[in-house]
Amino acid sequence: MNDYDAIVIGAGNAGLTAAATLQRGGARTLLVERHTVPGGCATSFRRGRFEFEVALHQLSGIGAPGQAFSLRELLAELDVADGLEFVEERDLYRAVVPGVYDVTLPADWAGAADALEAAFPGNRSRIERFFELVRTVTFWQVAARGGTPVEQLDPVLFRQGLRPFKEVLDEHFDDERLACVLGTYWGYLGLPPSRLPFQDLALVLFAYFEFKPWHIRGGSQMMSRALLDSFLRAGGEVRFNTAVEAVLTRRGRAVGVRLDTCDEVSAADVVSNASLPTTYGMLEGPSLPSAVVRDLGSRRVGVSGFVLHMGLDATPEELGFTTSTTFVNADLDDERTYASMRTLQPARGIVASSYDVEPIGFAPAGASHVSLMTLQYADAWQALPPQEYARAKFAYAESLLDLLENVTPGVRDAIEEVDVATPLTMMRYLGHPGGAFYGYEQDATEGWLFRDSDRESHVPGLHLAGAWTGMGGFQPTLTAGANAARRVLETTAAA
Repeated sequence: MNDYDAIVIGAGNAGLTAAATLQRGGARTLLVERHTVPGGCATSFRRGRFEFEVALHQLSGIGAPGQAFSLRELLAELDVADGLEFVEERDLYRAVVPGVYDVTLPADWAGAADALEAAFPGNRSRIERFFELVRTVTFWQVAARGGTPVEQLDPVLFRQGLRPFKEVLDEHFDDERLACVLGTYWGYLGLPPSRLPFQDLALVLFAYFEFKPWHIRGGSQMMSRALLDSFLRAGGEVRFNTAVEAVLTRRGRAVGVRLDTCDEVSAADVVSNASLPTTYGMLEGPSLPSAVVRDLGSRRVGVSGFVLHMGLDATPEELGFTTSTTFVNADLDDERTYASMRTLQPARGIVASSYDVEPIGFAPAGASHVSLMTLQYADAWQALPPQEYARAKFAYAESLLDLLENVTPGVRDAIEEVDVATPLTMMRYLGHPGGAFYGYEQDATEGWLFRDSDRESHVPGLHLAGAWTGMGGFQPTLTAGANAARRVLETTAAA
């Protein structure tokens, strides 16, 4: 008899929803996490009198109570929604290119159209046609992924879905500034609009417009803790400070894991929230199936990030923050910005998250908590001599502050606490190759039309969940873990 029905490797977003779904579905489940707390990217930490949110900028998909197809529904299924207080943000974002534009998009279609028309007069009909295309392509993409037969899908999905987002923007708009404002969310996917499929960035826009951007009172760690508590209430078992060294196989099927304590634990199914290279690298037994080798060899590790967390002795109003989320770019050249992400040249684009415009409860009265993030690949940091690392880290952090000063002059004078994370920090903390927090590069070849890795691994009994199986981000990974668990439960029930 197996020790457990299922073992889940990693207590990140996908690992937590997978474990809770499995245990609540009747499968005796062990959750194994090498860190001391659950959550992965969905955690927080303290410096002085401030608590800092590690990674969550805006939570998509929560929606209003009762709104269909929302992330709120999943959290309710797992009995955690009622214990969380969601904080709604009024705006999608403020987009700034100094001297070129400063535009704030409200979190609704009509309000955003009004704001864009006010900033770039004479474009309302084009904006409305573009928004309608975003809605239509997203609707049919969701229908296709839900199993609607190809012959019943609107051809617009196939005509427009895989086109580069920039190409669609350029077809709709003559004003490059307007196109750049609408492409601002590319930072949430990691590739510039010239390389992102229209359907992917359209899905992101749709998710935030329809379901609004949210945060969680007490930070993402509250959600992680609530998911763990749901799992434990249902009778699950968790082991922290414990790493999985190997995924055990017998006759080509995963049958359990070996822990760093030397214990071997058996299970009928293993669900991994680790990266795909790490997961397949842990397989113990015969050589990797040729399908795995071909699959991994055809993919490119995605981008990581550089994050500056700050505790500021001033309120958002005093600092000049008008929205929770502000994107500041040096100019309109997204291609140059993307190229700079492989260098240690000064940052050319940041997202500034002010967690006290709509307070989540991390900063003391009269103060505020702000994080600055820019995308970066790990290569340049890995090439640094160790003795140069600290100097380079703080010099690069200054370049983020230089960009921020365009919207919050004098912000340096308010800094009380600071913490800096580079792609090497992400590598160490997450255990991901290259510190990639979106998984593989999110180009067209990683989409649902070309990859089936979000449905099954190439090893029976081994199931994949998380950013490395599809789209990265909080909502996709939370959903991916639950979906992986449901497939395991369905297969078990049918056996």
